[in-house]
Amino acid sequence: MDLPPPLQRLRHGGHPRVALTLLVAAALLLGLWGAWRSFAPTPANARERLALQARRIEALEQENATLARSDQISRQANADLQEALAERDEEIAGLRADIAFYERFVGATGQRRGLSVHALKLLPQRDPQLWHFVATLTQNLNRGAVSSGRLQLALEVTDGGSMRRLDWTVLRQQAGAADIAYSFRYFQQVEGDIVLPRGVRPVRVVVRLLPASGPPVEQSFTWSAATAADAAGG
Repeated sequence: MDLPPPLQRLRHGGHPRVALTLLVAAALLLGLWGAWRSFAPTPANARERLALQARRIEALEQENATLARSDQISRQANADLQEALAERDEEIAGLRADIAFYERFVGATGQRRGLSVHALKLLPQRDPQLWHFVATLTQNLNRGAVSSGRLQLALEVTDGGSMRRLDWTVLRQQAGAADIAYSFRYFQQVEGDIVLPRGVRPVRVVVRLLPASGPPVEQSFTWSAATAADAAGG
């Protein structure tokens, strides 16, 4: 291995003091170089750069949160709009059905019919034995004449494998329960409540109309049809 000239001179009998001085100087230079590498100052604007980067990250995070919130609001607004449009469509369809109904019974070209039950709806209540009914009564045979009378309901049920009929007083759970009165020219909705005895399975509902003049009118509806969303006469 080749040595630097000063060390070669030392090896070959050079002056020891000069060689020692050179060694000390080399060690000092190496130490200074290492210290400079370890403790050299960072660029003058390093803190500013770090602060700028931190502010940039914070701004980007805030922007991302804002965009996410805006997207959520837009989605909710769109869902609300779609729901409102569906409700309006349903309302328009209902109004058109009402117009057709009115024209059929009030219009000059409508089919003439005597007293009848146009529709019956049964709506479940919080108590599973309690049901609310809405019966739509119509007549346009005698235009302008008032049709009045009383309404009762009866229920055909299966109980233990046999069929039996529950009358109005049983459904109302009251002996001598009063009938529901009606009075109209063209149509009227008559409402009330009935109570199903426990353990019976309803099959058919019978609406019985007792007009002030004329014979009684009976019209039946299957339980499944009367409890459907759009119950109509049968």
